[in-house]
Amino acid sequence: MPKARKSKGKKSAERVVIFDTTLRDGEQSPGASLNIKEKVEVAQALGKLGVDVIEAGFPIASPGDFEAVKAVAEELEGRTSVCALARCLEKDIRRAAAAVKNARRARIHVFLSTSEIHLKHQLRKTRREVVAQAIASVELARTFCRDVEFSPMDASRTEPAFLAEVVEATIAAGAGTVNIPDTVGYAVPSEFGALIRYLMDHVPNIKKTVISVHCHNDLGLAVANSLAAVAAGARQIECTINGLGERAGNTALEEAVMGLRTRPDFFKRLRTNVDTKKLVPTSRLVSNLTGLRVQRNKAVVGENAFAHESGIHQDGILKNEKTYEIMRAQDVGFTARQMVLGKHSGRHAFRQRLRAMGYALGPREFEVAFERFKELADKKKAVYDGDLAAIAESELGEAPKVYEIDALHVTSGTNVIPTATVRLRHKGKVSQDAATGDGPVDAATRAIDRLTGRGGKLLDYQLRAVTHGKDAMGEVSVGVDFGGTVVHGRAVSTDIVEASAVAYLDAVNRAEARRLPRGRAPGRKVKRTPTKKAPGKKSKKRGARSR
Repeated sequence: MPKARKSKGKKSAERVVIFDTTLRDGEQSPGASLNIKEKVEVAQALGKLGVDVIEAGFPIASPGDFEAVKAVAEELEGRTSVCALARCLEKDIRRAAAAVKNARRARIHVFLSTSEIHLKHQLRKTRREVVAQAIASVELARTFCRDVEFSPMDASRTEPAFLAEVVEATIAAGAGTVNIPDTVGYAVPSEFGALIRYLMDHVPNIKKTVISVHCHNDLGLAVANSLAAVAAGARQIECTINGLGERAGNTALEEAVMGLRTRPDFFKRLRTNVDTKKLVPTSRLVSNLTGLRVQRNKAVVGENAFAHESGIHQDGILKNEKTYEIMRAQDVGFTARQMVLGKHSGRHAFRQRLRAMGYALGPREFEVAFERFKELADKKKAVYDGDLAAIAESELGEAPKVYEIDALHVTSGTNVIPTATVRLRHKGKVSQDAATGDGPVDAATRAIDRLTGRGGKLLDYQLRAVTHGKDAMGEVSVGVDFGGTVVHGRAVSTDIVEASAVAYLDAVNRAEARRLPRGRAPGRKVKRTPTKKAPGKKSKKRGARSR
């Protein structure tokens, strides 16, 4: 990839190249192996994310790695470069070149150790031999590919003067990017930033290349070291989604990118091409495919990254989000922040959640409900909307039994279309209908909608065991949207399909009691089945409803 250039305009911003090595260094995380199809899927997601370079693998490592790099190179579209890693050995370089030859934009990345400890104990070569080998390798790679990157491995433990000599020599040989790796995660930010500045000051031809950094997280400093290097003049960050990588991992792409974006006052006129709203979806994709979960408190993309439980924090956020958030949840791909209600939550957050759920309690009822909430929060780690609904509705009184289930029959299984037949009792009359669905619960709720004339959209469904054993009672809590107002219902049964249907009907009854507008749930169509006559009455014809 060519050197990052300043964009035109009076207030031009200088680009920081994002080099993603999830498919190479990230896959070296124990248990993170991906097959070729999965690698292509991740590569396509990274291209849509807007990364500049994807290091797709180490082709010489195995036939599978070669085929994976080749597949990514052939299938990836757009402006993202596909890079193959190679040691400074002719066989490696030729193998890498063969893997990326069909890429729309190709890069070959060659590396060779330069630290004294590696020269003495691993390579057993002199400094002169290492410089000569590095030059020859860059020159060979250039015969296959215009875009060549060189890495002096273990650069952070290399004597600075010798490191500057190697960097100067490889730039002269044609390396368009020179990467300075903190291979073992040894550096600290002030020291690593100083090393980059040293190279900027002591390598005469350094403006002919892009200085890159590749930091490992052994001391938890990978992101900090990368940003310190950028502040000192580096213009490429090598990173991985979720910080995956060898040992403790690499620089987390999402953290480095949001660090640059969130602090423009410090990182003046620096930008990336990353579409930050795709960070969370890409993080989830990589987590699902590798099987490596993202820790809840992971910066930027963790489940708790925008979750607030403290009453003081919640109160501040509700008044002005900038009080306790330095970036918006929506800007990284979350739909919204989470207000986690627990024992640290205060009245403001509790009242806001009840209002959002459609409950308006009077002053006395609110205080009683808040005390009950606090008592429950002392017993549970988190209080769910279903719990809040139960508390609020106990203060508002029991929901009237406008409709009651008289009978429920469901059919489901392998190679069977899930079907539910529901018979409801309403004002002394009994009516019956049936519907199909994606499963027995979906079919039952569709049938209830047809009988009640309501079009509820199921937004939340929670199932919890309230007793032990194989015959445990299951408690179902649902949140149903009726015309923009969310109503909750609950039910308990040893039959979870029955509990689900009764909980859904409970929400319907509450909507009836509150005289909420009727409507059709979008995007759902139901196959019409005949309605049975109520005993002693003629049935009225009802048109098929689509949901």
